[in-house]
Amino acid sequence: MSAEVAVALPTVVVVLVACLGGIGAAVALGRAHDAAADAARLVARGDPVERARGHVASAAPGASLTISRSGDLVCAVVNVTPTVLGMPIPLSARSCALAPSATESPVRALEVRTA
Repeated sequence: MSAEVAVALPTVVVVLVACLGGIGAAVALGRAHDAAADAARLVARGDPVERARGHVASAAPGASLTISRSGDLVCAVVNVTPTVLGMPIPLSARSCALAPSATESPVRALEVRTA
């Protein structure tokens, strides 16, 4: 093996490990986005916050959930911290859902028109 290959090989390995870590972080962020959307919908439709926390814990292990309300809008923020090359990278995903108002029926009838 030549000296150039001996020097280049560890660099290539570090770059590949960093790329795999970046892909892992992207997957963690995708799971956090899905979990935030599901949690916002669960709380908006009236399910307990603890059920949403359980869903987030199963969908994105190690994630934390914060719920906020503003009028009829329910927002969920999921924070995850994957590590890339031993460095923690804090990531956050936010999603909101519109809660049905008290006067609105949760089930709307479909309007059928005939020609």
